[in-house]
Amino acid sequence: MNSICVYCGSSDDIHPDYKDAGRQMGRLLAENSITLVYGGGKTGIMGALAEGALAAGGQVIGVIVESMNTPALAQGGLTRLEVTATIHQRKARMYELAEGYIALPGGFGTFDELFETITWGQIGIHQKPIGLLNVRGYFDPLTAVIDHAQREGFIFPEHRQLLCMADSPVRLLDAMQQHQHPVEAVRRWMRQ
Repeated sequence: MNSICVYCGSSDDIHPDYKDAGRQMGRLLAENSITLVYGGGKTGIMGALAEGALAAGGQVIGVIVESMNTPALAQGGLTRLEVTATIHQRKARMYELAEGYIALPGGFGTFDELFETITWGQIGIHQKPIGLLNVRGYFDPLTAVIDHAQREGFIFPEHRQLLCMADSPVRLLDAMQQHQHPVEAVRRWMRQ
């Protein structure tokens, strides 16, 4: 993978472990010559992520919506900042630039981006790895809901394998590099 899109929260009112994990993830991507693609913000985990990558000499592409491209919200000093008119264009552009996806803790925006990416993988639009960095067990309740949906028959077991999850950036990146997309599950789902 030469580029990874990271979805994450922009709130500053969070436990410091979340920002630390963002910095570590940014640094790890830079150290592995993987371009970071993200939402272009400078607050919360988003800002820590970009700062970690930039401090380690990494390439960072921010994709931000025009209404959020303000001095208070947009990260300066990026390799490149792209501005889109709508959130839909922003998500499409981040998707286009990335060869893999990672979600760090976040709120509604992070969940929206994550689930859209999973859905695209489920229906065969892409075969790129998707990872969850499970800082402080943040994604445990979410994966419990996903597992419940699988038990109830709404998600094929093979589609559950679309998600890699680890509690450290190093383990997550390793898992994503080993990931095998469930191609047969996509074909089976599209036939049924």
